[in-house]
Amino acid sequence: MDKIDKLDKQILQIISQNARIPFKDVAAECGVSRAAIHQRVQRLIDMGVITGSGYHVNPKSLGYNTCTYVGVTLERGSMYKATVAELQKIPEVVECHFTTGPYTMLIKLYSVDNEHLKELLNSRIQEIPGVISTETLISLEESIKKVTPIRK
Repeated sequence: MDKIDKLDKQILQIISQNARIPFKDVAAECGVSRAAIHQRVQRLIDMGVITGSGYHVNPKSLGYNTCTYVGVTLERGSMYKATVAELQKIPEVVECHFTTGPYTMLIKLYSVDNEHLKELLNSRIQEIPGVISTETLISLEESIKKVTPIRK
């Protein structure tokens, strides 16, 4: 991967706080041309440093009132990729991580209510071949949500 320099980090700091900021404003803050910002951002995208942009939708506004983390234990760690393929088919699953520790994987999902959560767990997730157990942790409140810090 190419090196990220001081200007790249400055750009990342600005756009990670507000992805909708016009490039002319980023350019003014950085003291360079708008074309330079455009080229830098495109290079950061091509390098895989910037992996997406867009709007964040509040799940509650769509009726998803329960955020849940589910620790999943698989029969064998080698079943991870097949399990991920099955989890991809469940729209309510929004994150999946292959982990160390007591679980093979940790997933994050949103449900409308506890009944919906029970259906997702019992009829969808626990029915995936190789899943031998799950542990459910319901989030009562998201207290901190911030972007990855840009190291100087």
